[in-house]
Amino acid sequence: MPEIFIGTEMLGRGALTRGQLRWNYCAMFPDVYAPRATAPSLWRNTVGAWLWSGRIGVIAGRAAAALHGALWVDATTPIEMIWRSTRPPSGIVVRNERIEADEIVEVNKMPVTSPARTALDLARHLPRDVAVMHLDALARATGVTACDALSLAERYPRARGLRRSEVALSLTDPGAQSPKETWLRLLLIDAGLPAPRTQIRLTDGVNEAFIDMGYDEPMVGLDYDGQHHSVDRSRYVHDIGRAELIERHGWIDIHVVAEHSRRLIIHRVSDALARRGYQLKLHSGS
Repeated sequence: MPEIFIGTEMLGRGALTRGQLRWNYCAMFPDVYAPRATAPSLWRNTVGAWLWSGRIGVIAGRAAAALHGALWVDATTPIEMIWRSTRPPSGIVVRNERIEADEIVEVNKMPVTSPARTALDLARHLPRDVAVMHLDALARATGVTACDALSLAERYPRARGLRRSEVALSLTDPGAQSPKETWLRLLLIDAGLPAPRTQIRLTDGVNEAFIDMGYDEPMVGLDYDGQHHSVDRSRYVHDIGRAELIERHGWIDIHVVAEHSRRLIIHRVSDALARRGYQLKLHSGS
């Protein structure tokens, strides 16, 4: 018995009785079932949505990105598919759009948009900041580039969201290792700074350290510190040596945490740049 299945198929084969189906399984989507004890997951929802389409729909968007190995896709994310349906159930988004055969790949025996088509769709359909977060993760997982996605856009000159996609794709950087790093990078760009270089490597020949992002000429870097930096003792000890290495190389390293406001971050960056002789008037926002 497969973990996720079409109910009428199992009943037709005699693999289940209606009583067994009713008592032991729950309906994920119309005529698509999973064991009641199975915890919800993005994978389960993706397979269920594809089965609901009659095994015809092409998995797209964030679900496709996750199948390609991209991180940071929430388990509750609606499953997007390129297919035709006027009334998809809750939890499924169907887009009746053109797609060429070379934009479809097979992942776990399901048709999925290629990394390039996935990137284009993410950039077209999502708000900028959310799109860039997922584009960063997809680029990190697959190596897909903005040029790969934009070349596909030339096939569909009248497609919805192309102008928005150009903006999001131009901001993609596979160096982001978390959604918060993407957020911080966009904050700097929106403040009027050029896009920072990501994953800046420093070494003394024996030890090495990476700064999340920064600017080489003024030697000003930024690191986003998640909770693990304060609760993980080994990480805390490692960070002491890391900070000393960065300081010896002459970098100003600004640490950002969740409690820091946009205004405070921009103020600290402006101050650091000023100390290095760069007098810039940045947009602090709210």
